[in-house]
Amino acid sequence: MSMWNRKNSVAIQSYSAKAGKPEADENKRYIRKQNSYRSISRSSSIDSSASYSDSYSSDEDDVSPRERSQKNSSGGSDFCVKNIKLADFGRREIEIAEQEMPGLMLLRKRNCTDKPLEGAKIVGCTHVTAQAAVLIETLTALGAQVRWCACNIYSTQNEVAAALAEAGYPIFAWKGESEEDFWWCIEQCITADKWQPNMVLDDGGDATHLLYKKFNGTFNTLRGVVEESVTGVHRLYQLSKQGKLTVAAMNVNDSVTKTKFDNMYCCRESILDSLKRTTDVMFGGKQVLVCGYGEVGKGCCSALKGLGAVVYVAEIDPICGLQACMDGFRVVKIDMVVKNIDILITCTGNKHVVTRDHLDRMKNGCIVCNMGHSNTEIDVASLRTSDLTWEKVRTQVDHIIWPDGKRIVLLAEGRLVNLSCSSVPSFVVSITSTTQAIALIELFKAPPGRYKHDVYLLPKKMDEYVAMLHLPTFDGHLTELTEEQAKYLGVNKNGPFKPNYYRY
Repeated sequence: MSMWNRKNSVAIQSYSAKAGKPEADENKRYIRKQNSYRSISRSSSIDSSASYSDSYSSDEDDVSPRERSQKNSSGGSDFCVKNIKLADFGRREIEIAEQEMPGLMLLRKRNCTDKPLEGAKIVGCTHVTAQAAVLIETLTALGAQVRWCACNIYSTQNEVAAALAEAGYPIFAWKGESEEDFWWCIEQCITADKWQPNMVLDDGGDATHLLYKKFNGTFNTLRGVVEESVTGVHRLYQLSKQGKLTVAAMNVNDSVTKTKFDNMYCCRESILDSLKRTTDVMFGGKQVLVCGYGEVGKGCCSALKGLGAVVYVAEIDPICGLQACMDGFRVVKIDMVVKNIDILITCTGNKHVVTRDHLDRMKNGCIVCNMGHSNTEIDVASLRTSDLTWEKVRTQVDHIIWPDGKRIVLLAEGRLVNLSCSSVPSFVVSITSTTQAIALIELFKAPPGRYKHDVYLLPKKMDEYVAMLHLPTFDGHLTELTEEQAKYLGVNKNGPFKPNYYRY
């Protein structure tokens, strides 16, 4: 049965504790079938033993993708990527990601015949990674047309962008875009011949912002916006409060499946990976200040504590501050510890959390990075002065050197460090991507009047559906309520099982 039928946009297939392993096995067979098809359809001239570097020349780094003329094997040129020759390596990465994204693949398999997104024209502005590629190909399998760009100038995997371009997707993204390139890429996704977008999938609110400011006519005709970051959601709520939001928007960031799994479990692993890859630092005994104790901060603190670091927390919210205390962390003001810390991590979504004054007072060798979406948390602009010297150490790693010889280590120029300097677990991204896909379908298929010009949370039933799609991976079997138990609790035996105000 399809999750969405033609009459109702929320006809979610019921599920039970018995739908465990068979679904997982069926999903694996589906993925193998897809991979087999790709292997057959791929050119036999491709040498599977070739390496990434064999197809890439460092000379091409000096030429902007906007200045190069590239075509895919079908003769298409509606894309702008670093090097189309990297497509085969990107495809292999996408296939690896598919294996670790079972929920999203299962959603694709269940709904590809019904095509609930047929007629949807989506502008996507997210991180362009192998996991995002699986989402893009899922949305098109469900009937959507897409044009895609990057929400971060450093997080794009060039080989994945090339693979998408080779497959015919209008993709405009490469690692190391300038600010001008960044906005140009978004504009290419909004404006094109015979293209009128009606949906937006955003991460950070930049595509939504450009549509609202520069293409207001198009913005007013949108069927919906789906946003997954703190920064982007904040912008939407501001527009709504001012009475300027003229479309329905879905706040995916605060859905349970996003906050609990992507924000906490993902960051718990990726913060360590980022710091290790870029600095080779040992965490035992290091003094670390984490600014912000939301779900991202909780994940970071948990990981660092587990490896023996002495962790401090800076917070503005008394509830989050009390949680940090109860979890065994000392809550401090930045000024109290800034002279002694070895590592500083921001994850607040705010502006100028770390100022030039703080940076001036740090000790030699302090590592500074950001895990929040926005690049404004660390006042990096204040470091671009004549009295300081910037010294590039390696990709995404800079020494900032003071006149007295003191230096700090700045990662990714203050941008999102885990997506700029490492990778993130595909399984967790599967949960978030499935949530995004379901939110798009819900807004697109909703009958007139269901959603006003406001910001909405994903219905609880759909959050539970996302989780259910991923349980078979762990051979998880849910217990079923009896009719008597369901009546006693006052819930439907098939869910939703918790009220909207419940805190997980």
